[in-house]
Amino acid sequence: MTTLVWFRQDLRTGDNPAFHQAAMQGPVLPVFILEDPSQSGETHPLGRASRWWLHHSLAALKAAVPGLVLLRGSARHLIPHLAAKIGAKAVFWNRCYEPHAIERDSDIKSALTSSGVNARSFKASLLHEPWELQTGSGGPYKVYSPFWKAARQREVAAPLPAPGNVEIQAYDHGKVLDDLGLLPKRPNWAGGWERIWQPGEEGARKRLHTFLDEGLDGYSSLRDRPDLANVSRLSPHLHFGEISPRQVWHEVCERMAAEVRLADDGTKLLAEIAWREFSQHLLYDFPKLPEDNWRPAFDAYPWRESTEDLARWQQGQTGYPMVDAGMRELWQTGYMHNRVRMITASFLVKHLRLHWRHGEAWFRDTLVDADLANNSANWQWVAGSGADAAPYFRIFSPITQGRKFDPEGHYIRRWVPELRDLGTAHLFAPFEAPQDALQQAGVELDRNYPLPMVDHAKARQAALDGYEAVKRAGQNAA
Repeated sequence: MTTLVWFRQDLRTGDNPAFHQAAMQGPVLPVFILEDPSQSGETHPLGRASRWWLHHSLAALKAAVPGLVLLRGSARHLIPHLAAKIGAKAVFWNRCYEPHAIERDSDIKSALTSSGVNARSFKASLLHEPWELQTGSGGPYKVYSPFWKAARQREVAAPLPAPGNVEIQAYDHGKVLDDLGLLPKRPNWAGGWERIWQPGEEGARKRLHTFLDEGLDGYSSLRDRPDLANVSRLSPHLHFGEISPRQVWHEVCERMAAEVRLADDGTKLLAEIAWREFSQHLLYDFPKLPEDNWRPAFDAYPWRESTEDLARWQQGQTGYPMVDAGMRELWQTGYMHNRVRMITASFLVKHLRLHWRHGEAWFRDTLVDADLANNSANWQWVAGSGADAAPYFRIFSPITQGRKFDPEGHYIRRWVPELRDLGTAHLFAPFEAPQDALQQAGVELDRNYPLPMVDHAKARQAALDGYEAVKRAGQNAA
């Protein structure tokens, strides 16, 4: 009995319940379908950087599962059609939690079941399902701290091994990977990314082990330092399912048990895995999270509109070196350090007062780890409109943040090379540097490095004034 296995955000063989269960039953036809948003109903399509990653991740999966069939079209049509064509008695997949995916998968399951095909879905991308982890009253968690406390008390199932000796059903009508058109061509703005990243299951395992060996020690205190290597960089591997959160969880726990001194560092990493999970649960329970303010009072915030200001932020030309360094790292690598994501996001929504949806869209297009739930929840967290959000009055100074988290200026000098010869005392606010220091460093403000877009103190006050409208809206609603 052939089982069709539909790969989606689970591009791995280990700890893949759908693939594992299918392999135990007999021949398997593994399939991946690239859907156009108009076919899938997806309103937040895969960004260009994520498409680059997907190409290489599929190449890695195809090497591990040589019979993987690549298709392009509507899964609602292709899955039932293919199951009927090969005479499959079962179709297995691992669950996704985006609103469009839930609706699509329900339609497909109904179509298959009505045709007598066994359609089963499995938990693979979360430690706990949204309906498994709820408050005492049976509702979703809206604050992270109690969510994390509850998650820590639940047992995490052991990862499944990769199935061995899988019998693959032959099928000769799939597409060649290049036909999916995932890679940039003219221009190839991702040139050199292969030297930075190794998409795929093997790359994910290497990345985890490198981090455990070289980055976990000190993680809890050093993870906010973009000039250091104490971050996992596992986010794109987790997003595309090249490694499961269960695998990460258990390996970290094993390392903590073997080296007791790593207890705080390991616990902090597990808490970050749980923050990812919290975002996924929020999206499941509040499917409008990517479009609407989670806190309706924020509908009253007087956002500005400026395509010019948005472009300068996107290009890393704000005049604040810490912000510019982050935006340039993002463009050149498809990644940005987590602390710097908060700094750059805060600058957009609080200094420039541009809507968080502009930032969400840019990050979704340029991040290799762009995850709809995490991206939406984190942007709303920074803006103050989300669940468990940062207080609205917390407005980062990009100058202070730079001095605190890049104290020697190594991160800024790497990504803003026009300032590399400027002394550290003036590096975080070159517009305050004396003229002789600028001349000695070859810095000409407003020529080879921009003047600040906004004055920090004035921008902070304007943001606070805008939040007064939110406070009034909230009081009126109450």
